[in-house]
Amino acid sequence: MLQNYLPILIFMVVALGLGTVMIILGRLLGPHKPDPEKLSPYECGFEAFEDSRMKFDVRYYLVAILFIIFDLEIAFLFPWATALSEIGLFGFASMMLFLGILVVGFVYEWKKGALEWE
Repeated sequence: MLQNYLPILIFMVVALGLGTVMIILGRLLGPHKPDPEKLSPYECGFEAFEDSRMKFDVRYYLVAILFIIFDLEIAFLFPWATALSEIGLFGFASMMLFLGILVVGFVYEWKKGALEWE
């Protein structure tokens, strides 16, 4: 019975070995020339190596939550669109309810000013 798992074990060993070799080669052969541009703040607006317990604006969380919500919406829309003819009116109504709840959340965020950036 253990013979059935031998290909999986071989695959895992090869994947682990290949990953390790790639990381080591990248570290040995890659350039290590940090400059001020690479160490400057990127998109988040904070210095790269400051205290991790510093206070920052809650809008970063709100933008991240909005991204996750609308990313999940797209992840649900693709399979729904491909199976729409099979799931019928009930599937259509379920997706419209889902999209309606998302629109209500989006309007709430908009009215609260979460999308305004100073």
